[in-house]
Amino acid sequence: MKQLNLKTLFRPKSYVTLIAWIFLILFAGKFVIKDALPYFGFNPEVFGRLWDFKWSLIGHVSGGLVALSIGPFQFWKSFRNKFMSIHRVLGRIYLIGILIGTVSAIHLAWTSGLNIHWTWAFALQGLAFAWISTATMAYISVIRKRIQQHREWMIRSYVVTFAFVSFRWLIELPMVQELGTFIERGPTTIWVSWTIPLVITEMIMSLNKKK
Repeated sequence: MKQLNLKTLFRPKSYVTLIAWIFLILFAGKFVIKDALPYFGFNPEVFGRLWDFKWSLIGHVSGGLVALSIGPFQFWKSFRNKFMSIHRVLGRIYLIGILIGTVSAIHLAWTSGLNIHWTWAFALQGLAFAWISTATMAYISVIRKRIQQHREWMIRSYVVTFAFVSFRWLIELPMVQELGTFIERGPTTIWVSWTIPLVITEMIMSLNKKK
């Protein structure tokens, strides 16, 4: 019988990773309960000015929730190694969710978003492009059996997916709300919600790469 290596089982890095995932899940859970799920009650007061675009918004939110929920399972190494067939199925569902979310986001950007201001529409379009691009690169990489590249693009994809959570958190901060009207702070905030986390991610991945 193989002896259990306690040093390997309880590595400090594993604890840090676990704590980070718990924080992200709780952080995202608050966003889901407070900001996303209320839309599924189809209450006109919840949708506000977006009521006329409710189906695009529901598609966008649904796609985001699917990707947000599946992501942790795709990065769970033990789960992935033990249930590879499920990992592949979840990966396809993840891509479909992002595709639906992206198409819906583009429609929202150039309809309701453009009604607010072209800078807001452009910011939404930029996020939608980053969302579908990173997911597509992850898919192309795995099709070409470039597994390491696939993992790196999946990390980027999930960072962009998480931008919806980050944006909601940032836009509600008192210091951000003091920056001006929504037209003045909204577009900048949505760019910040994914570009800065993505740059930090690139730095971390670069530092962790083996020679």
